[in-house]
Amino acid sequence: MPLDDKPKVLIVGAGLGGLMLGALLEKSNVPYQIFERATTVKPLGSALAVGPTLLPIFEQLGIYEDLLAIGKYTTHIMGYQEQPLRLMRPLDFKPVEEFTGYGQYIVARPKLYELVLKQVPPHKIHFGHRVLNITEEDDKVTVHLSNKDSFEGDIVVGADGAYSAVRQRIKAAMEQRFRNSENSEWGDFPAQTMCEETRDFPIPLEDGKDHTLGELYDQTPKELISKVMLEEKVFKTWYNRRSVLLGDACHKLSPAGGHGAVTAMHDAIALANLLYCMPTRTSEDITNIFEEYHKERFPAVMESYNNSRQLARASEKGIIGRIILFLTTYMPVWLWRIAVHGEEMYED
Repeated sequence: MPLDDKPKVLIVGAGLGGLMLGALLEKSNVPYQIFERATTVKPLGSALAVGPTLLPIFEQLGIYEDLLAIGKYTTHIMGYQEQPLRLMRPLDFKPVEEFTGYGQYIVARPKLYELVLKQVPPHKIHFGHRVLNITEEDDKVTVHLSNKDSFEGDIVVGADGAYSAVRQRIKAAMEQRFRNSENSEWGDFPAQTMCEETRDFPIPLEDGKDHTLGELYDQTPKELISKVMLEEKVFKTWYNRRSVLLGDACHKLSPAGGHGAVTAMHDAIALANLLYCMPTRTSEDITNIFEEYHKERFPAVMESYNNSRQLARASEKGIIGRIILFLTTYMPVWLWRIAVHGEEMYED
């Protein structure tokens, strides 16, 4: 497809989802620009797991070896029961690696962010530029920025988080307090308060000695500590006219499930593929690819949402939590392998 026939994409938000979309569009030669209101993005969370569901796309981007270099290869995850504090049976990733051919890696979130950011040319990402307004006409959409610049394109992608201004615009019910300022629960003071309230919480380490969260806080740069709200929402509306959402803007998953950032990047992969294959830039074709995007991603997001809720229930102190914890802890390895490979491999 000639460059002039490809849609021009305006991405609002430079989190992992927005950057991944930019990196993929860069690879496929689809024109785009990214706008981020923060002067620098502080990746929330210390680390995340990257495994078989994402590693193939890092291969296609040519940064697979770079990812392995910043990641820590992991075969098991150790879990502890809180009361009384005791080790449970480790979760074994080897059956997953046997089935997919890819291992599991724990990656520091800032390092992963830097790696993906490097795939986006600096002139295509605009830090410190808040989106004030988005206007649409029949054949184009325009993003108006706080520095009075404006950019025209064919599609706007809202990758701007749980309090997405693009989503509020789609709903025609913009909440100005989230658009003009940071969430009051984010920032240095809430994070410091959180640290003070939880610093005596015990944590187990392999040396067998008594340790607390406070020791981790004291060894962590303050700018890398954030308080994150535990919210879970999956919105029904993901697109309207020339605007579409990805990541937390359309589905906010609990960190307990470990699916948030990974799911956002999966959204970016699905959307990038559809944008690359668009036959024309007409409103009809834009609506068609948005419908296909929602059809592909919504069931997967709901599965992640339900899994994260089930995992959260395992930590409940009631009978349901104890039953789920028991089944998770004592599931036989052969049954775990069946769950990984699927029933079809055991059929004649």
